[in-house]
Amino acid sequence: MPQNGLSYYSLNTFFKEKFGGKTVKLSIDGGFTCPNRDGKISTKGCIFCSEKGSGDFTPGRVMSIAEQIEEQKRRLSQKWPGTMYIAYFQAFTNTYAPVEVLRQRYSQAISQPGIIGLAIATRPDCIDKKIAELLKEFSRKTYVMVELGLQTSNENTAEFINRGYPNSVFENAVKLLSGFGIDTVCHIIIGLPGESHEDMLNSVRYACSLGINGIKLQMLNVLEGTDLGEYYKIHPFDILSLDQYTDIVARLLEYIPEDIVIHRLTGDGPRDLVIEPKWVFDKRLVLNTISKKIRLYNIVQGRLSKQP
Repeated sequence: MPQNGLSYYSLNTFFKEKFGGKTVKLSIDGGFTCPNRDGKISTKGCIFCSEKGSGDFTPGRVMSIAEQIEEQKRRLSQKWPGTMYIAYFQAFTNTYAPVEVLRQRYSQAISQPGIIGLAIATRPDCIDKKIAELLKEFSRKTYVMVELGLQTSNENTAEFINRGYPNSVFENAVKLLSGFGIDTVCHIIIGLPGESHEDMLNSVRYACSLGINGIKLQMLNVLEGTDLGEYYKIHPFDILSLDQYTDIVARLLEYIPEDIVIHRLTGDGPRDLVIEPKWVFDKRLVLNTISKKIRLYNIVQGRLSKQP
């Protein structure tokens, strides 16, 4: 629940409640691929996704899982001494492999010193009963959360971005994971081409109605080397300004039930790849502007979440 002067339930607050101290996610490339890239669904991937499958800030698969974890721990321990860590399988689709392969790689991660949990980013069409059972197995040893990329509930936009599955697949994945007691976190992109404020609000309300435990809101990043980047050069579309984005995000918080953890309110891509918007690089400015809007509009998470 909202604490420490915040009007929303932050991930930092959740981690302090659960683990009793500062906890940081360490981004890992587990060596997986994606059915939206290897031909099972498509070879193009989602149009916004980078060559590294959203794992641009991982140390990279040239290092072992243990080496990736240790490299990041060395760097972050100087900034936050005594920190606890979550192993975050971020790049590509991290349940897209045989169960025994998944078990081996997850086990490597949680066996490292200081690791107190697993965060697994994946696609909802790569969740089935066997994988849910495996995740339940790990949840008996450590904390487990699964991040699912919805991006939008607008089926027309989903087709445009080549998401590769209908909303019903997302619904089934959340229901299955929830049935096994696994926390689910939903990713939603703000500012997708052609989407209105109502579309973005509908996506948030749709995801929250399914019983998710956490949500990530992020501005659309148009990256070099992606299909979206090429599309933008030929068919420029409106990019939200800092003022527009922060206004939308602040107001969306009121529609998110107060017990749902806000995992992210902004995010950026690699500086050498981002075409637009450039303002995403100043995270402090973005978060401070959201905080100012929250105070200006007297925003409280969940206040409008029960509206029909």
